[in-house]
Amino acid sequence: MATVTDVRTQERVSTGATVWSWITTIDHKRIGVLYFVTSLIYFLIGGLEALLIRLQLATPDGQILDPDTYNQLFTMHGTAMVFMVAMPMAAAFFNFLIPLMIGARDVAFPRLNAFSYWTFLGGSLLMHSSFLFGQAPDGGWFGYANLTSKEYSPGLSIDFWGLGLLVLGVASVAAALNFIITIINLRAPGMSFMRMPVFVWMTFVTSFLIIFAFPAITAALIFLEFDRLFGTNFYEVAEGGDPMLWQHLFWVFGHPEVYILVLPGFGIASEILPTFSRKPIFGYSAMVFAAVSIGFLGFSVWAHHMFTTGMGTIADAAFAGSTMLIAIPTGIKMFNWVATCFGGRIRLTVPMLFALGFLTTFLIGGLTGPMLAAVPLDLHFQDGYFVVGHFHYVLFGGLILALMGGVYYWFPKITGRMMDEKIGKIHFWTMFLGMNFTFFPMHFVGLDGMPRRVSTYPAGMGWEFWNMFITISAFFIGLSVLVFLHNLVVSYIKGKPAGNDPWDARTLEWAIPSPPPEHNFDEIPQITHRDQVWYDKYGDGHGDAAQLSKASAAVAEHADESDEEHEVHMPDPSYWPLLVGAGLTIAAAGLMIHILVAIFGVAWTIVAVYAWSLEPASTPPDDEH
Repeated sequence: MATVTDVRTQERVSTGATVWSWITTIDHKRIGVLYFVTSLIYFLIGGLEALLIRLQLATPDGQILDPDTYNQLFTMHGTAMVFMVAMPMAAAFFNFLIPLMIGARDVAFPRLNAFSYWTFLGGSLLMHSSFLFGQAPDGGWFGYANLTSKEYSPGLSIDFWGLGLLVLGVASVAAALNFIITIINLRAPGMSFMRMPVFVWMTFVTSFLIIFAFPAITAALIFLEFDRLFGTNFYEVAEGGDPMLWQHLFWVFGHPEVYILVLPGFGIASEILPTFSRKPIFGYSAMVFAAVSIGFLGFSVWAHHMFTTGMGTIADAAFAGSTMLIAIPTGIKMFNWVATCFGGRIRLTVPMLFALGFLTTFLIGGLTGPMLAAVPLDLHFQDGYFVVGHFHYVLFGGLILALMGGVYYWFPKITGRMMDEKIGKIHFWTMFLGMNFTFFPMHFVGLDGMPRRVSTYPAGMGWEFWNMFITISAFFIGLSVLVFLHNLVVSYIKGKPAGNDPWDARTLEWAIPSPPPEHNFDEIPQITHRDQVWYDKYGDGHGDAAQLSKASAAVAEHADESDEEHEVHMPDPSYWPLLVGAGLTIAAAGLMIHILVAIFGVAWTIVAVYAWSLEPASTPPDDEH
């Protein structure tokens, strides 16, 4: 294990704010920032694609985009928002916060963590490079067979998509393994599983979902690329293949993926709501078991995406029932969040507004979920705009609003500066109103029969007003993003100093300086209570007379008694994770260019992995030379 937690004298390696230090960094906080900035760039690209799609649909017989370009934009919008925005932005929070929340100095495998980021970047760049060659993917983010076969997609567009996703999958699985091992092994003394913050639990469950869901999409993509590159027939009906195999494998991954996306949002809201309600989370145990239940049930509902494929009555009934069942743990969470706020001393800060916005919009998205689980209704809604409205409420409301709340909540810890509250409230209201005005009317046009994935529609269908309204509202969301970017930059440059704990918060990251030192904690904390920082400040009464916990007092006494100067061993920076990720990307790209390029990429990867394995974790102290 690369993290060395023993404490002894050593001069720290200065990383400095240089480009090279960012390239070679293995500090979990810096990698979290890299994930955030990269996913924010893709958020802007995906948002621009969405605005172009909406311009095309604003009026009947739209002429702004030709059908091929429209197909490329809605494919890349969906793919980017899922794999290059939602997942990596959640990973940004995981990276920055998990070691801090559990009282660790880093993740279990810091260099594997860096490898995950660089591989994610390589896969995303590989897919987006398709625009440079006029070969952008155009088969939808679901990539249904046989649209993806050579017969219907003869160029390289599907290969950019499939190979890019395979590289991204390697990054996701490596990161998930790292977080599972970190949470199991590196929790501070006294932090039992049932004392972990809810956000850590959500990360834990999400990581397991990734581990178990990604093999299905990996197998599906390998079969697809074998069909396309080597002439096999996994999905070719005429040769004995079955395109339904793709749908089963894709949705075995695809529905747990929904929970991979929203569980981090659940975790962020579960940290914000108690802090600004001045109450511990209501029903902590129920929240944890509900999350675990969602994780299990998430693997039993995949075929509710396939009711129109003719699976049969028994299969339809079984998957409709399991889908209805998952509303129970989700409802438990919703009631617990409301109960957490009920009777609390609520402070309507910007993070709190976003958390409350998350509650309301996710509730609307959740209520339309059981409607789609009802087979007769789903047969009508399938491939219509009702579904588009539903999943945007779930993903935008359940994740993007929560992520925005998380940015405002933890920005002071990350940068040491506060974000501007006035601008933040303008951002919240423009985004909240914009998303509701954009996505709610989609249910209307969906009920009226407007299909999805079509580049235009004829006049006289009765959809003109709502489509124009939706398009104008979508630009309102775009305006809110510009307000957010302005606030982000201005606050980073001249925001007022935050101090260690500007929110009077509960979890361990607020007990250390803002921004945290590279080694996080001078002393590994001792945990005696769930909301340890509140307990240390206020005892059991949360707001009553302040008192120091016995455990914290013991730590302080131990620190005072220890006259020896000591520092912390941390692993050294390394460029090998970058080179291994680059090698994998070259190997994937080589499959589209020439087999020799692919062999070169594999050889590069093997050499880089070998060199990585020989690199010492950290430079020995001078007296050990």
